[in-house]
Amino acid sequence: MQKVSALPLEQLRQRTSEKWREYPEDVLPLFVAETDFPLAPAITAALERAVRTGDTGYVASRTPLADAFVGFAQRRYGWTPDAARMRSTADVSMGIVEILRRVTSPGDRVIVTTPVYPPFFDLVEEAGATVERVPLRDVGDLWELDLDGIRIALENGARAVLLCNPHNPTGTVHSAASLAALAELAAAHGAAVVSDEIHAPLAQPDSGFAPFLGVSDAARTVGYAVVSASKAFNLAGLKCALMVTAADDTTRLLRSLPIEVEWRTGQFGMLAATAAFAPESDVWLDGLLVTLDGNRRLIADLLAEHLPGAHYRIPDAGYLAWIDLTDLGWGANPSKRILHEAKVALHFGPAFGAEGAGHVRLNFGTSPEIITEAITRIAALGLRESSPRA
Repeated sequence: MQKVSALPLEQLRQRTSEKWREYPEDVLPLFVAETDFPLAPAITAALERAVRTGDTGYVASRTPLADAFVGFAQRRYGWTPDAARMRSTADVSMGIVEILRRVTSPGDRVIVTTPVYPPFFDLVEEAGATVERVPLRDVGDLWELDLDGIRIALENGARAVLLCNPHNPTGTVHSAASLAALAELAAAHGAAVVSDEIHAPLAQPDSGFAPFLGVSDAARTVGYAVVSASKAFNLAGLKCALMVTAADDTTRLLRSLPIEVEWRTGQFGMLAATAAFAPESDVWLDGLLVTLDGNRRLIADLLAEHLPGAHYRIPDAGYLAWIDLTDLGWGANPSKRILHEAKVALHFGPAFGAEGAGHVRLNFGTSPEIITEAITRIAALGLRESSPRA
């Protein structure tokens, strides 16, 4: 399997996206979830074709996107969703908000499993609901859903669960058994589960990833999935996601959304996502997963060699490393010191919830050289502390 290689640093610095414009050029940006790889060839061809023909109008009421995702899900996950039970929108966040607005009433509580993608807190509030935090359980070698904690929250009136599957920032792939148990709890309490599966295409082949809607009849009854090609194929700026259902009641709710929700889908996003989900992009995605597998293991080796006080578990999915620096004594938000002194931009751990104190999130969707340079710079902070002072 041929790896997908990151672009050279000098070429990356020509980009105008958030990752490459937030900080000065002396900073290595490993914070926001963009990757440093070239686009999959099928995506480049689709976008070039659209530009040549001026295919830049409104997204159509009928597109090939849903059918393309069905094929992708069959090939990659062994799951066959129904294209007739899907609608597109601009991005996963918008899909989450629009669904939460309809499965909750103002002031209802929505469970989130911290530490978690920071916008989850804002999305729940944007939908008019209130966040109920039920942290993941740290069981030593992995994280898992706290099903007892979720049960108690549902018994006390929580109306929905906002699930991250696979989980950001830990890279956890929740087991099919735990997802099925979650579905049973939600069904027993008349609650909905909204599953953000944006990182699903980046689950490593041996991770056991299971789409929530595919784990059980209960999951199909209570669940909504929001999916996108944007993380795996670096398409966030093109604005396209799919909201997916698997039962009559949930599909009815999806169809009740205003047409404007669907028309917010970007035309280029739809074209790019359709190409990403097509069979011809599978080889590229497989190569990317090989690259990311090497990178996630490289981080473990580098930390063990240069920063042994750090604690890190190799993630099962994605390109985000969740690193515990608490033992180094660099405070609740070590990213600040690392940015100012090491010139490496990481995502602030506390932004993911109280459980993120002392942690950082590092984006390893880049080259081994940049990862090595970043960790070497960070490790030098510890070496300076341990050096005798004049």
